[in-house]
Amino acid sequence: MGIQIAPSILSADFARLADEAAAVPNADWLHVDVMDNHFVPNLTLGLPVVESLAKATDTPLDCHLMIEDPDRWAPGYVEAGASSVTFHIEACKAPIRTAREIRAKGARAAMALKPATPIEPYEDLLSELDMILIMTVEPGFGGQKFLDVCVPKIRRTRELLKKHGLELWIEIDGGVSVDTIERCAEAGADVFVAGSAVYAADNPNAMVEQLRGLAEQAAGR
Repeated sequence: MGIQIAPSILSADFARLADEAAAVPNADWLHVDVMDNHFVPNLTLGLPVVESLAKATDTPLDCHLMIEDPDRWAPGYVEAGASSVTFHIEACKAPIRTAREIRAKGARAAMALKPATPIEPYEDLLSELDMILIMTVEPGFGGQKFLDVCVPKIRRTRELLKKHGLELWIEIDGGVSVDTIERCAEAGADVFVAGSAVYAADNPNAMVEQLRGLAEQAAGR
């Protein structure tokens, strides 16, 4: 699998989401952060906006649910048009059932881990998933500084996947930029969420390609 770049609309202009999606035609995904002001101390958007955005762009939506009770809400995001839905293991009561429901509705199922949450206790769940999202900042706000302490977890996750012969993607989210993407790609990540690095750039689409090139070089692809 090749390197994939997922610009985060958390850093986009919410009043112009269709235009902001169109500004990054070379993106592999649009990353949509759903926050409920309970699981994280911030409130962003929900099902109606996801449904509208899915109709406004051909780029697949990667929905990251930073919410309480994702078991209840995750399937609805597939119905709203998401091609990938990520739930936080810290908030999920029935991760296997939830992952299977997401997949049964036709989307990729992913499990997210906060920076302090280890991957090892969830080794037996890996075969039920399509992707692992490793947070490289504390979830809740964009524009945070990348946490280097998370890089060893990326490497350990890739080693676990190799151990079990699994083809899961490893996504990272938080502080991804030209200064941090290479070390994560070298450690084994292959899907990169970039918010402010992309949308604060003079040419967001050119930044997508610059990030992709750096990651591909670091990963030897």
